[in-house]
Amino acid sequence: MTINLERMFVLGVDPGLTTTGYGLLLGGLTPTVHLMGVIRTDPSRSVSERLAELHKDLASVMADFPPTVVAIEQVFTNANRRTAMNVGRASGVAMLAAAQQGFDVVEYTPTAVKAAVTGDGRATKRQVQQVLMRRLRLATLPEPFDAADALALAMCHLQSIRLEAVG
Repeated sequence: MTINLERMFVLGVDPGLTTTGYGLLLGGLTPTVHLMGVIRTDPSRSVSERLAELHKDLASVMADFPPTVVAIEQVFTNANRRTAMNVGRASGVAMLAAAQQGFDVVEYTPTAVKAAVTGDGRATKRQVQQVLMRRLRLATLPEPFDAADALALAMCHLQSIRLEAVG
């Protein structure tokens, strides 16, 4: 099967209950940013209301800008169980929104994303932003961090696809 990176749109999603980042890249030799932003939910509302809002907003982004594939940050173990649980819930909502619209979903660990983008799996968020700015030829650092992390997820997937195509 031949993969056409020039026409591949990858939507990166950095899930979180309070803030979920998203970024859409069009593949190619120099990927192009088509969309980047965050979805914020109100912490004073119930978890179920916030998840419903997140689902509605992510589904809307996917419907308005249909991706070829959705790359989501894999839930990692966190010392704070509540944070890990909320990230897991947000991740599940993102997967559901993608699956309902028929989009493939791939997951990458934070370490794999950082290594793919910067060459260092322990890179800081600022280092990821700086590399993304250079590689995507952006005039400024991609912000906020959640949106930059989403772009990094999309970039990681594009690189993984390139490696698969070569190998």
